Amino acid sequence: MLDGNKTLVALDRLQLTRLIARIDAIPLFAHSYSHHLNMRFGDTSPADMLSFAHSHGLSGLCIHVDDGEGRSLSAMSPQERSKFGSDAIELNLTIHVETSSTSRADLADAIAVANDIGARSIRCYPRYEGSVSSVMTRTIEDFGHLDQLDPQQRLRFTLEQHEDLKSYELAAIARQSGNPRLSLLFDFGNMINAYETPDAALEAMAPLVTEVHIKDVKAGEDRGGWSQIACRSGEGMIDFPEMLCKLLLLGSDQAQIGAFALQEENGMLSPAFRFPDEGADPFIPWRAPSTTEPPADEPLMVRLEQERQDAARQVDYVRGVLADLREAAVIRLAC
Repeated sequence: MLDGNKTLVALDRLQLTRLIARIDAIPLFAHSYSHHLNMRFGDTSPADMLSFAHSHGLSGLCIHVDDGEGRSLSAMSPQERSKFGSDAIELNLTIHVETSSTSRADLADAIAVANDIGARSIRCYPRYEGSVSSVMTRTIEDFGHLDQLDPQQRLRFTLEQHEDLKSYELAAIARQSGNPRLSLLFDFGNMINAYETPDAALEAMAPLVTEVHIKDVKAGEDRGGWSQIACRSGEGMIDFPEMLCKLLLLGSDQAQIGAFALQEENGMLSPAFRFPDEGADPFIPWRAPSTTEPPADEPLMVRLEQERQDAARQVDYVRGVLADLREAAVIRLAC
């Protein structure tokens, strides 16, 4: 476990008091990607993800509309989705929906799912091919349709940094879109592919961040840039106490982050998209949504069991980091 004491050295008493209160009330969510292989190759369903979140005492579930293949929210009937939403309410779980696109058609589909299950938040990210400037322009245009797609304005939308755009470019998209219901989602590792460090990315995004994906990663050399290699929490490059402390302290009167989703991705590998010598307006290649493939040299059932264990372990690991941070803050306040 990393030492939380050094993280707290620069905090004043108000910040320490605020940190303790926000640790006590942190909205930890399960994330369906932590069971990605089980949802693709096993029999884990969205209902099973509700059970996982509830059994671990979490506040909610972030779930992609397509996770679960033929059992996914997208594949369900409106009546089945309504039952899923009712089950979540019964378990006192908040549901956030995710989709891997910003196109009008895909946002409309995600909004229909969200409305059926009673979700109030949709995460998205662009997957356009072209120059960075053209990707940004198209994404801003996509967000211009939000009020038409959600005329009752009941939904919030988060734009995730997802491997290709840099953090200041995402902030520019959110600001230029001009929609107060659009904010940013900070992922602990997705900036690596854009040749950014986690600290630099958070600094650029911080004023607009309202949701978080928690995971650990390593950076690999890739054609002069960095590939992202996801690993078990605590085994990579992320300073969890530092990162969680910074995120928890965002917002003055009230916490700025509404969901910290536990997204263990051990084994996920994605290539570099941005490079130090790329020029002013580099080209972004098209890519499919993120996926993780099971290792060829390991029996599938062994890998599925390992994924389930990793997901449960991450819950304990993050709670351990938070407990250590809280204890260190209490001790410093007593001095």
